[in-house]
Amino acid sequence: MNYAETLEYRYNAAPMFSNIGAGAYKEGLATTMALDIHLGHPHQRYRTIHVAGTNGKGSVSSTLAAILQSAGLRVGLYTSPHLIDFRERIRVNGAMIPENRVVRFVEEERSFFEPLAPSFFELTTALAFKYFAEEEVDVAVVEVGLGGRLDCTNIISPDLSVITNISFDHQQFLGSTLPQIAAEKAGIIKTGVPTVVGETNGHADVRDVFATTARAKGSVIRFADEEAFPAIESELKGDYQRANMQTVQCALDALQRQEFYRERLSREAIDYGFQHIMELSGLQGRWQLLQERPTVVCDAGHNAAGVTYVVQQLAKQPNDCLRIVFGMVSDKDYEIALNQLETLSDRAVYYFSQPSNKRALPADVLAQTFIKKGLHVSTYSSIRTAVAAALSEASPEDFIFVGGSCYVVADLLASWPEIREPNQ
Repeated sequence: MNYAETLEYRYNAAPMFSNIGAGAYKEGLATTMALDIHLGHPHQRYRTIHVAGTNGKGSVSSTLAAILQSAGLRVGLYTSPHLIDFRERIRVNGAMIPENRVVRFVEEERSFFEPLAPSFFELTTALAFKYFAEEEVDVAVVEVGLGGRLDCTNIISPDLSVITNISFDHQQFLGSTLPQIAAEKAGIIKTGVPTVVGETNGHADVRDVFATTARAKGSVIRFADEEAFPAIESELKGDYQRANMQTVQCALDALQRQEFYRERLSREAIDYGFQHIMELSGLQGRWQLLQERPTVVCDAGHNAAGVTYVVQQLAKQPNDCLRIVFGMVSDKDYEIALNQLETLSDRAVYYFSQPSNKRALPADVLAQTFIKKGLHVSTYSSIRTAVAAALSEASPEDFIFVGGSCYVVADLLASWPEIREPNQ
């Protein structure tokens, strides 16, 4: 099989959560443990840092990887989902895993894993851990897929556990209250391993879940939002990144208390990493500026809390007209997100569409919510046509935002060269 055929096989043999939702979720670690034993426990051959949380996992993971890389370490980075190419999920020093390595893994291991019927994420995690061992990374930054306690990444024994924040998402798997969701994410807290929690947003019951779990595990826990850190210049823009960068600063301070990291994490390495996150890690879609005049920005915030952060940022943008291209997937609380978008209606024009994803929420469902409130909105069959319409109607001083889902951003980035060409 070539690379395209290999991906098609994997998508059919182990469907992605991003495509079919709950049907791709596989609870428990039995399959992961079987794969790990078969592959010779590859994750034990390098250091790891584990990152969980509702929002900000990708930004925090990528920033930590960039800083560790700038410190001279060979760094693996495992994140999800991908935007354009599957290989974005697995990187070493910012470079994606080669296509032929993905193909070889499937060819060599399919006779073992097919009878196990692993999920797409279980199989991808096994590939990532094995590839990092083959590449002899010094440390791998590993982002949790969903939750924490039963996530298949939770077989690692990290140097540090990081939990960015807690808000409502994936309630069908993680629980219907914030403390229940926090308990699932607290599952990455390990015995004797320090823990950093980014934000509890004033929820004392959430804080108690983390503090109680850490105390039971003998883990020294720190809450980044309760500590003072100096302002830091970061390549990642957007006010919502301040909390993420404070979480990273707290995590770095925790790492510097460990001998392996103490001398390596110099001030120069830290500053360079903060200023070159996207270049070093390959991160995309976080308040990403695509062009100016008119300004075009995309952001992958995809749940109610993520959209709230984005709307707060949009409210501060100076512009003649705010043009919002928006779409979501069907298992997100779109009504809360739309209530947030509505607060901008006095100066915004809305272009609703849907990503090219099986879980996409139809644009007309989004539109009906606005129409019932007497608000005008246009609908489009694709993100590409919606963005093209916004560009064609925009003046140079306008601000165009594209978001609502990482899959919306994926569609935008994949077609951006063709979209922008007529406007050059």
